[in-house]
Amino acid sequence: MKAEERWQARFRAPRMTLPTWARQAPNRAIYRCDASGTWEIYAWDRTTGATRQVTDQPAGTTEYAAIDPTGQWIYWFRGIDGDELGMWMRQPFRGGPDEVVAPGVEIGQPGGLAVSATGVAVISLAHGGYFATYQIRPGEQPRALYEHSEAAWVTDMTLDGELVALNHTEDGDFRHPALRVVRQDGQVVGELSDPGKAVRGMSFSPVLGDRRLLALHERRRRSEPLVWDPVTDERREIWLKDSGELSAEWYADGRALLIRREERARTYLHRYDLAGGGLTPIDTPHGVIDEARPRPGGQVEYSWSSGSRPPVIRSTTGQLVMQGGPSAPPSVPVEDIDVEGEGGRIHALVSRPEHGSGPHPAVFLLHRGPWLHDNDSFSPEVAAWVDAGFAVVRVNYRGSTGYGAAWRDALHGEVGHIELSDAAAVRQHLVTRGIIDPDRTALSGRLWGGFLTLLGLGTQPELWAAGIANMPIGCCVTAYEDATEGLRALYRSVFGGSPTEQPERYAASSPITYVDRIKQPVLILASETEKVITTRQLEKYIAKLAEHSREHDVYMYESGRRSLVVGERIAQLSAQLEFARKHI
Repeated sequence: MKAEERWQARFRAPRMTLPTWARQAPNRAIYRCDASGTWEIYAWDRTTGATRQVTDQPAGTTEYAAIDPTGQWIYWFRGIDGDELGMWMRQPFRGGPDEVVAPGVEIGQPGGLAVSATGVAVISLAHGGYFATYQIRPGEQPRALYEHSEAAWVTDMTLDGELVALNHTEDGDFRHPALRVVRQDGQVVGELSDPGKAVRGMSFSPVLGDRRLLALHERRRRSEPLVWDPVTDERREIWLKDSGELSAEWYADGRALLIRREERARTYLHRYDLAGGGLTPIDTPHGVIDEARPRPGGQVEYSWSSGSRPPVIRSTTGQLVMQGGPSAPPSVPVEDIDVEGEGGRIHALVSRPEHGSGPHPAVFLLHRGPWLHDNDSFSPEVAAWVDAGFAVVRVNYRGSTGYGAAWRDALHGEVGHIELSDAAAVRQHLVTRGIIDPDRTALSGRLWGGFLTLLGLGTQPELWAAGIANMPIGCCVTAYEDATEGLRALYRSVFGGSPTEQPERYAASSPITYVDRIKQPVLILASETEKVITTRQLEKYIAKLAEHSREHDVYMYESGRRSLVVGERIAQLSAQLEFARKHI
């Protein structure tokens, strides 16, 4: 297979997410798959093995989807033109007409969904300058349960629908939300908050009548589980010696927790028995587990991949649960690099071409954070660059998750410059080792990574031979003015306020401030239909590039920034590879 056919085959190989099943009907499940050419939602009857496609949208359907506890209804978020602005929908599990979940509620940005076994649903939306959570009862008009100008979202609801858990940021600290539980009438039952430290709600016990809520807290400056009864205020903190980046799930009987711990870009599973307090490792292959969920009976199903091996969905019994279609061609293993930076030790992942020795041309793929991280999972994009002869470097710079709260929270004040300082340190280390060619190294990234790419070209022009920025922020002030409520909350959190409150910080971190310093060519990719990150701020940046006669190409596409259409993702990467071959 030729190199181009090989990398495109990885994108075209069907991928699917871990099925989510109904709590009270575990043989009814939903999952997302891109077998149709776009990411859509599917229903799966595990008793008969029958599957059917539930959604069919030109730009694909986002990951915001759920099945109600009884297995009767499938819920999903329908974006307008593939965008994040839209409305919640539902459809009967066995098929039927689509229904608007909250008729009369204006479109907005999704902030969560919870459904009880009684048919009561709670949705969160950001719209009209505020964040709202609505209660929906069958046959009744939606009722506002919570409203605030700062970010808030629903996390779960008890099976009987009596209690609703919300995360909120009423103090304006988007990075460190508080947890509140309310009754159906909005009366506050209990609250957990810890200023400067996050308390994130996960899920209520899957047992009917059990009010215990599973949450994650950071009281010891790292993520650890907490089981809380909001009515009695009884709390049980679960101390873990090595926590890393955590998520947790209840076992079906409510007697144990499944702990998914991500540390240094790999994932580890453990079972924690609540009665005895014992923590038992669960044997899984070396790599990354995107999702894991205990089935009734105790076995765990999980979606797994590594940098070299494509994703599969397996069970701890050793069985392959389900596969969307032919497997993608494998790629090269990932190499771990640790570099001392000005803020501490930086962990990076390097993927080298199979053939030839260094120094290689290289591309730094900066993740779309700020509060995310790169890991050792299978990436068709990384594999394509490697097949094209590039070394791929991914830096989990300060601000990334997975390395403790202190590392994540180090991103403040000099936003953008902090991350780029870490990228520069890793670059110097790899140049010194002879792994990458300093004269043929590019910056690239989407969203936040695209913002860093544009900022890096202007503030570190001597380090980078070219830049590729997909849906970037070019002007921070304009981006804030046009942003949705959720993004504005993020900007205020990292910058310490709005542009009016922190004008110097916005100017210092804005790529448009440094356009005149750019020396190398840049490719900008942007969506014509995007409503969350608007093109107005990019138009200003591109106009500035032209004013200073800086070499640049622009690639416009119609699908939203999530690129849920497989063909569009291939077209975008083809344009990026062509640009890189031309300029590096």
